[in-house]
Amino acid sequence: MTDKELIARHAANQVQNGMLVGLGTGSTANCFIAELARRCREENLQITTVSSSNASAIAARNLGLSVMDFEQVSHLDMYVDGADEVSPDLTLLKGQGADLVREKLLATASEQFLVLIEHSKLVERIGEKFAIPIEVMPFAWRLVKKQLEETSGGQGDLRQTPDKKNYAISSYGSLILDMRFDKQIDTKTLNDILNHTPGIVEHGIFYGLTTAVLVGKNGKIQELRTTNA
Repeated sequence: MTDKELIARHAANQVQNGMLVGLGTGSTANCFIAELARRCREENLQITTVSSSNASAIAARNLGLSVMDFEQVSHLDMYVDGADEVSPDLTLLKGQGADLVREKLLATASEQFLVLIEHSKLVERIGEKFAIPIEVMPFAWRLVKKQLEETSGGQGDLRQTPDKKNYAISSYGSLILDMRFDKQIDTKTLNDILNHTPGIVEHGIFYGLTTAVLVGKNGKIQELRTTNA
């Protein structure tokens, strides 16, 4: 069993009968979806799910899970997803898959937010390995970019599609600015700046939302929790 499969099984075992469970997106989330479906088959676990993306919804339905429409959800018992980076205070960086709006809505609405990562995703500070994804209103991207350059020393540009022929579009229909910022700006300050910049729809810093991080390394699981979790 790989580290991804191990932490996915550990997370799936925390799901209880009758829960509404949010499903993340990506390879690690797919492992969790498979483990959740296995428990439903083998243990007759009765749950409902809601997905952060069409891809995850299709995967869940194909495995026999009940998937609720996103528009019907106001509260979740648990949301399980991966992350691109996790800092020591359990702040996350997400958004390489361009599903930021749905992901942050589910994380905010959940009683518990479990994050599944491999050890390589642990960093000393957010933005260490990846630029910060920032969803912007298409007509406002130049204004947002200029403001972040002047107020926060941000540097970056619009994300392109893999073939470099078009700009990438988020699942919400936004353009995505991938920006790097001065190392001297702490994560809370940067989170506040992005939250209050007009024209930004959402961004990839998940600050103060995580319940626990399950870290897989060499066949073992380390569980990191916030002090108030």
